[in-house]
Amino acid sequence: MKGLRKLLGNSFALLLNRLTQSITTFILAASIARMLGAYELGQYMLAFSFYYVFMTLASQGFKTLFTRELAQNPIETPSYLVSGTFLQFLFSVIAYAVMVLVVYLLPYNQNTSIVCYILGLAIIPFSLSNVTEAIFQAEEKMQLIAVSTVPVYIVRLIAIVWAMNLKYDITTVSAIMVASECLIFCIEWCLVTQFVKFQWRLNWKFMWDTTKASGSFIVIEGISVLGYRLQVFILSLLGGELVVGLYGAVLQLMQPFQIISHSVVLAVFPKMSKAIDSGKDSQRQITQITIEILLMVALPLLLGITFFGKDLLILLYQEQSFGEAKFALNVFAIGLISSSFIRPLSYLLVANGFEKVNLWQVFITTILDCLISIVLVSQYKLNGAAITVIFTDYVALLIYYIESCRRLFTLNFMATVSRPLIIGASMLPVFIALKNLSLDIILVLIISTIIYFLFIGILGVYTVYHSNDEWAKLLLKRK
Repeated sequence: MKGLRKLLGNSFALLLNRLTQSITTFILAASIARMLGAYELGQYMLAFSFYYVFMTLASQGFKTLFTRELAQNPIETPSYLVSGTFLQFLFSVIAYAVMVLVVYLLPYNQNTSIVCYILGLAIIPFSLSNVTEAIFQAEEKMQLIAVSTVPVYIVRLIAIVWAMNLKYDITTVSAIMVASECLIFCIEWCLVTQFVKFQWRLNWKFMWDTTKASGSFIVIEGISVLGYRLQVFILSLLGGELVVGLYGAVLQLMQPFQIISHSVVLAVFPKMSKAIDSGKDSQRQITQITIEILLMVALPLLLGITFFGKDLLILLYQEQSFGEAKFALNVFAIGLISSSFIRPLSYLLVANGFEKVNLWQVFITTILDCLISIVLVSQYKLNGAAITVIFTDYVALLIYYIESCRRLFTLNFMATVSRPLIIGASMLPVFIALKNLSLDIILVLIISTIIYFLFIGILGVYTVYHSNDEWAKLLLKRK
């Protein structure tokens, strides 16, 4: 029970962090659209995409490697803190310089380029904070991440909305984003030094060995996020900032699921890495439960978007024209199912040292993404981008599933999807009834959410007291 409480506590901490980040980002995007306009939202989304791609290239590969290695060798934590932070600084500065060069060479107007330059500066502090967060994750002290980030996210949103009310433009918004990331890094550094004893000494051999070991992770994460953000860049060149703004508006409605997915899998990843010594059955149990949890969220969310997606877009952005993105939103919602499998299986392969499978997956899907999107986006703009993303997502799912079965074990598919299907089938008549009643969208959200958690509670009680499967064993396990 102690192990379960710790897992749930870490999951909640990461969920709180991601939830706050996503909610504030969600409100920020809506506020920019309402107060500055769809064009400025497109500028922000484009700049954020450049920042996110180059930040990922500079740091996310290191973070995945650091988390795995520190979970298995915690004695190396001081070296990772000092030398790892310096290594991250070097890579982040190089990444920012390359980003500036790329933006300069592309045919954007001067204002859009300036926004990209300013927001791109956040690459450096965010990359540095990834080192401390990797230590928090490896030590299973995820609550410290929430303590460092949640208050800053809230203050940042308030400051940005206040600035826009004072008629400051999107460049000021970008500058506030950079300042907030610097503050987060300072807070996390202060917290990590409370339990990590280190010396101000650079271990050059460690940095060289770490750079070599992180090569696959950097390429995997970099190509993956490039594939994810590729549509923004193609849309910006073929459709302009306004279409990018609509694309960003649609993506924001996918954020609730991405928060939950990211938080749950990151919380489970250290246990996946440690479960290698316990055998494949233990890893299979962790993986199946993780996928099952995500599907329980994905299926009802998919149904809800199908029935009320247009109303949600109009509610959020207070503009009827955003309702034109309904088709793209419905297409993106189909990808919630594939995402429920992709993220857990991806981290499962990494935990077992098969990160090259991830590399091949992102390499294949990025090439497909690029080739297909050029054709579809040029013809269908936003809708073409959505179709391309979903197609490549399911190609990725196929690759991960085949390789996981071939290299590790076969999932018990029916046991994994049975409870999510029950929840989805239970919510379907609820959504049909709410649609027929033509209620206000806010009331629909409240009623459907209450009923959803009611169904989840009933299923959870039944699982604990009337089942002997993996969920029951996990929930009733005592140490």
